[in-house]
Amino acid sequence: MEDQKLPCVLIDCIGEKHGVYEEHVEFLKEHFCLITMKEYIENKKILGKKIRAIYMWYHKPVINEELLQSLPNLKIVASSGVGIDHLDLNLLSRYGVKVSNTPFIVSTDTADLGMALMLASSRRLVEGYQMAVSPDTEYFPANWLGDEVSGATLGIIGMGTIGYKVAERAKAFEMKILYHNRKQRNKEEENAVGAIYCKKIDDLLRQSDFVMLAVNLTPQTHKLIGKRELQLMKPTATLINISRGLVVEQDDLVEALQNKVIKAAALDVTYPEPLPRDHPLLKMENVLITPHIGSATKKTRHLMMENMTESIQAALTSLPIPHEVLL
Repeated sequence: MEDQKLPCVLIDCIGEKHGVYEEHVEFLKEHFCLITMKEYIENKKILGKKIRAIYMWYHKPVINEELLQSLPNLKIVASSGVGIDHLDLNLLSRYGVKVSNTPFIVSTDTADLGMALMLASSRRLVEGYQMAVSPDTEYFPANWLGDEVSGATLGIIGMGTIGYKVAERAKAFEMKILYHNRKQRNKEEENAVGAIYCKKIDDLLRQSDFVMLAVNLTPQTHKLIGKRELQLMKPTATLINISRGLVVEQDDLVEALQNKVIKAAALDVTYPEPLPRDHPLLKMENVLITPHIGSATKKTRHLMMENMTESIQAALTSLPIPHEVLL
């Protein structure tokens, strides 16, 4: 809290497990007086009135009504990433607090990861690495095979910014691209990537060799993929999730994988995160899991920080807020 002339912004902490990156602090302190949750809790009466924004780095600090009641001058919550399912927008609106996120910044990296998961799963890269480095390996079996990605059919559920970037990458692999979305893309956008619209999700599921989930988590997409949808997929198909864990009914996915209803799954997201160490998904050879790293590159995280800073500055000066989340 070096310069009280700068607007006060509440953060969870610096460093540690979920805190603001230490390498971001110098930039943030040029624009804001940073107040950690620990500092705030120790001096609520004074600091509560000074805090004008919350810098929410990966869902921290947690925002509830008790916190909002103690921050009478709060103007904005700037949240990192795309998802806003961790925020009660109606509650924030009642307190007159605006919300922003960073949707377009994360799309390129997340699309890259979607392709990486598809390639790693289909070509069995993790298993191959384990075989290659195992002290017990005496030879590489000639019948150890994966599946082709080039020329296969990819079904994208959720053709927003991330989904469309996945389609752009899949086109380079000469994949047949199907997609299901609330709204059909215009013909020019479809033609640019060779994508075919499936009005019914069932049609996409039946035809796809790879099904990639790229939707936001909403009441409509909560457990969108369950037993019925998995049974519609090909027994040779792979499910790839780069959206949110709760888009999939996880118990049904376990059952489908165990019973070979589908061939494999590649998941950047689960629920909870991380999974309990004895969870069956962690023990399956046909499952690849990464630790929710869709946007986890240095460049993207720095751009997210800059974008959140711009949103806070805009809100505090009554300017239009970049990427404001509206009810």
